[in-house]
Amino acid sequence: MKLRIRVATLLLLCLGGTATAEVKDSAADGFTLENSVEVAVDADTAWRALVGEVDRWWPKGHTWWGAQSRLRIEPRAGGCFCEIAGDRQARHMQVVFVEPGKLLRMTGGLGPLQGMGVDGVLEFRLAEAGEGATRITLFYRAGGYAPDDLAGFAPVVDKVQAMQLGGLADHLRAEGGAAGGGDR
Repeated sequence: MKLRIRVATLLLLCLGGTATAEVKDSAADGFTLENSVEVAVDADTAWRALVGEVDRWWPKGHTWWGAQSRLRIEPRAGGCFCEIAGDRQARHMQVVFVEPGKLLRMTGGLGPLQGMGVDGVLEFRLAEAGEGATRITLFYRAGGYAPDDLAGFAPVVDKVQAMQLGGLADHLRAEGGAAGGGDR
């Protein structure tokens, strides 16, 4: 394993996740991940937090500039999932499909994958999970040329994405808890 894979793996494994995570498949040229969590809020509430409050729930440890960063998602085709810290800016992904309350699809490479030239599609899928509850599924399929075996990145990226989805779920639970709700 090359040094940069070892370093990225060690950094990312130090961080825990709270959502149900699964590497669906992996190969030398890519992987598919799926994480899901159920929250006791309706899909519209989950959607508003997903796109309108990303800066409040996305872990700052998984941004380029930490606490200085401000994140935003523009929920429209061609919109940006961007990070800004003064003059420093990053486009993490581009929004390619929006169905409010149901599906947000973005394309690009997250974190170290961006610098490797690996591309992917990330979806946040929202589905009713009983009265007043929503199942949020984070799906990510990434691939492309890389001098290293991308299958080695799959469990690391999966763990990080579980933590990111867990951040959204925790945010919704805290907001729902304030309104008398909770998690299931």
